[in-house]
Amino acid sequence: MLENHPVSAGAASRKLHESMLPKSEKMLSAILESVSEAIFTVDRRGRIVLANASAERMFGYTQEELLGSGIESLLPQGSRDVHAQRRQEYFAEPRNRPMGIGLDLAGRRKDGSEFPVEVSLSYLQIEGELFAIAFVTDITTRKQMEEQLLHSQKMEALGRLAGGVAHDFNNMLTIITGYNQMVLDQLPPADPLRGYIEEVLTAANRAVALTNQLLAFSRRQVLQPRVLNVNALLSGTEKMLRRLIGEDIDLVFRLDPKAGNVRADPGQIEQVIFNLVVNSRDAIQAGGRISIETAPAHLDTGYSRTHLGVRPGEYVLIAVSDTGHGMDAETKRHIFEPFFTTKEPGKGTGLGLATVYGIVKQSGGEIWVYSEPGQGTTFKVYFPRVDEAVSPPEAFTTVDERRGTETVLVVEDEEGVRELIAEMLRQRGYTVLTAENGVEALRVSAEHTGPIHLLVTDVVMPQMSGKQLADTLVSLRPDIKVLYLSGYTEYSMVHHGVLEPGFQFLGKPFSRETLVRKIREVLDAPTEE
Repeated sequence: MLENHPVSAGAASRKLHESMLPKSEKMLSAILESVSEAIFTVDRRGRIVLANASAERMFGYTQEELLGSGIESLLPQGSRDVHAQRRQEYFAEPRNRPMGIGLDLAGRRKDGSEFPVEVSLSYLQIEGELFAIAFVTDITTRKQMEEQLLHSQKMEALGRLAGGVAHDFNNMLTIITGYNQMVLDQLPPADPLRGYIEEVLTAANRAVALTNQLLAFSRRQVLQPRVLNVNALLSGTEKMLRRLIGEDIDLVFRLDPKAGNVRADPGQIEQVIFNLVVNSRDAIQAGGRISIETAPAHLDTGYSRTHLGVRPGEYVLIAVSDTGHGMDAETKRHIFEPFFTTKEPGKGTGLGLATVYGIVKQSGGEIWVYSEPGQGTTFKVYFPRVDEAVSPPEAFTTVDERRGTETVLVVEDEEGVRELIAEMLRQRGYTVLTAENGVEALRVSAEHTGPIHLLVTDVVMPQMSGKQLADTLVSLRPDIKVLYLSGYTEYSMVHHGVLEPGFQFLGKPFSRETLVRKIREVLDAPTEE
């Protein structure tokens, strides 16, 4: 046997090696040509002496063009001198350098386009001559995903800030609008002070609109989603959109009958379309065209890998395109940020596209913008498609606004809001108990010997949340009903465990009429068995 004859074993091994050598060379060549990285072998003078097939595909040159050319020709003009110096340093002290160590580099294709690359280095010596081996990876997709992640994190941070600002403003606006309305009620029709008070209310209502836009951006609105047909919804906006953009701009609808249905708040979807069309109108200086298109869309895993946060599946696409002046890359990076605008001072708040972004995201959709300077802009909005039938129209119901006789416990940590609500309800005949927080509310309830028909409580309070207070009071007083208040709207409701079927909620700010109508609605609703 071979293991008993070392000389014979060595001879057999050499024969096997000699027979496998041609196969090994073919295998090595096949591996070199099949890897996704571009591989270059470079001599001391920077000349390319070997390049694989991926190098041809990545840089757009043929192998004949690459061999013998300088490696610096594959770099942007501005970085060639620095790279040549570093190449010389590397040959003076060759070493292995793994992928990801060193400065980010950019490659330059034959057509002049540039793209980000990552390079690892190795070296070898053949017959006393030193060669460097560069393994080059195109990291365009990774860089895009990193940029999308950073943008997503920034938008989330801005959303939290906007939501907090909106909450504080909603408390203040509730007080401003509420007391001003009560002052108006006390003034005679001919009183000269009425004009001043009405101007204050007008300004306050404008502030309410801005606050609502901040809430939309921060995805903290209470939505009323329904199954709706996108084409039917868009068709219903056509007349208003034509009046909005004027006669000098052509408005074109291309609605695919197979686009399908989505589950969303119809008012919010209309707001998305109006804001996008207004943005397009403002980008068109004279004449031009705005196109609104719908289509069914399938977003596969390949798309989701390059678009952060997108889930593969079936969507309905709404595309709004214009022939306006377009945007550069820097503008596109900021367009969804609140208060960012390219318009002249006084021409816009910079909240239109921020509102669109928040509504789309809160509705489970995605939005992407495609634009080049002088080439117009296209916004593509994707909403998840549903196979359910369109929801029936909502029936309009009237609410009795008669004076009340019930007892209401108002719990609100903001003193001005608390006292305002109490005064509004007392003027309508209700007996009102007040408390600053949940602990005090439980004490007030324990000391009150009569019935308490309704708890009106803020959601976010120190010591005890509105939900915790409501659960405790309902266990002690099973007949009590609950109305939640908040300036955060849906965000606070979700995070404090309130958003559930049948909950009763009123967002700040609110008028006296809205408050009274909501309270009667809650009190008059049948008690659940």
